[in-house]
Order: sequence, then C-alpha cells, then structure tokens
Amino acid sequence: MAERPRVTPSQIRRRRVTALTVIGLAIAAAIVAVAVALPHSHKAAAPATTVLPPPPKPFRIVFPEGFTRSTMADRVAAVAKIAERKKGKPVALARVSYVRATKSLLIPCFAPHKQVKVEGFLFPATYDFLAKTTSKQLVAQQVKAFCANWKSVNMAYARSKNLTPYDVLTIASLIQGEAVVESERATIAAVIYNRLHLRMPLGIDAALRYALDIPGTESIHQSQLQNQTPYNLRLHTGLPPTPINNPGLASIRAAAHPAKVDYLYFVAKPDKRHHFFTASATAFQQYLCQHGYGC
Repeated sequence: MAERPRVTPSQIRRRRVTALTVIGLAIAAAIVAVAVALPHSHKAAAPATTVLPPPPKPFRIVFPEGFTRSTMADRVAAVAKIAERKKGKPVALARVSYVRATKSLLIPCFAPHKQVKVEGFLFPATYDFLAKTTSKQLVAQQVKAFCANWKSVNMAYARSKNLTPYDVLTIASLIQGEAVVESERATIAAVIYNRLHLRMPLGIDAALRYALDIPGTESIHQSQLQNQTPYNLRLHTGLPPTPINNPGLASIRAAAHPAKVDYLYFVAKPDKRHHFFTASATAFQQYLCQHGYGC
C-alpha cells in the first residue's frame, strides 16, 4: 500500500481557515435569508383592517318636570329644528309625529295597560336621540322611564286611603303644578288628602290653567273662575278627570306619602316660591287680606 503524503502543520492551518470561512459564509447567508423573509411573512400574516367611522354623536332633548303633552310636543319641534341645523339634513323627530305617537299608549306597569289619556305617563327627563330616532321610539323611552320610576314607589299608604294608582298620579300632577320648593311637596299632598277626606273642593287653580290653557304668567279672570269645566277645582269636589301634567319622581313620592299635618289651606307667599299653610279658615283669610289677595 502506498504511503499517504504527510500533511504539514501549515496545510492543517490552511484547511482549518478554509473550513471556518465556509461555515461563516453559510451562517451569514442564512441570516440574510431570514432577515429578507421575515417582513414578507409578517405582511402575509397580518389581516386586512377596516377603519370604521366613529359612531354618530347623539342629540339630547330635555323634558322638565311638569311639562304637559302639548309642551313636550313643542319642545320636540324646537329641538328637532336645532338638530337639523347642526346635522345639515332632516331628522325623524317632529311635533306632528310626537302628537300622533302619544294619542294612546300601552303602559305595561299600569292597569289598565292601555291608556287613552296619556297625560302623566310621559316621564320628564333627559333623553338622547339620533337623526333617525322616531317619535315613537322617543315615547317608548319615556314610558320605560315612567315604569322604572313608578315601580320604585310604595303605594300602600295611598291604598289604605282608598286611592287608586291613577288617583296618586293625578295628585302628583297637582303637586307638580303647585310646588316650587322641594320640601313643600309632601305638605301640599297632605292638604289634598285632607280636603278629599272632608269632601272639600281642592281649589287648586293649576288644574283650571291646564283646562283653559292659561299661562302661568297670566292672572285668572273672574269669568274663567266660573267656567264649568271639571278641571275647575273651585267648583267641583274630588280630583280632576286626568293628571294635569307629567310629574317627576319627587312629586309621585309625595303623592303616595303625604306629610302628617292637618293643614287645609295654602297660598303662595310674596316670594312666589314658598307657601303659607294653615288648618284655620280664619287664619287663611287674614293672611289673604294682609298680603293683598282680597278679603
């Protein structure tokens, strides 16, 4: 057998350098290949994204406590006009459609459920609406709010006085029409309860204003005080046929839980906010004379 040529140390060193060089080049090539491939793989894996437009900003309509169905319809017309001006195109809300939507209502929390006289059930609050919100949808929000608030009131005391839920709602509207100061609501309720018990006319002129559409800023004329409408609570005993406005929760609670006082009379004080209360007809007449209401 032929003898292998002897490998010198210098040859070994050259072979090692060559091998290391080849390995280094291979590693570098692999790194470059991975670096080039990664961006493409990320692009392929990333799902396509769709930029959604922001949701439309809602408008707001405020129904203050004590608004009637008619004044709520007026507010709808005014707010719809403002919304149209801001939006630059028509909105669905309108006075005529609101009046139509409130002609009769299904009140799921009240018996009988179907109400032809809807005054009192259109809960006063702040409601959001969009350009496409209809009057029917807005009224549905009001009825839902009414039921949520109505269910929170305990009617046990009113029932013990033989008052129906509709009586309580009607009393609440009378309180709403008379009270300005929060602390007087339950006291006004007590006067109503006491007068009903004694079968005295309630004498609350807010009901007459409602029936004859007399603004609160105008005086009631003597001829109007003789009007035979059942809403004239100076001439007729008992409650008016329907609520006279849409009361808030505070008035409903006061109507269900009157103060424990024996007052039978009240009249507005000169500040037009507070009332003078008394159980004495003589003291009441004296107060009227002293403050220029006539004797």
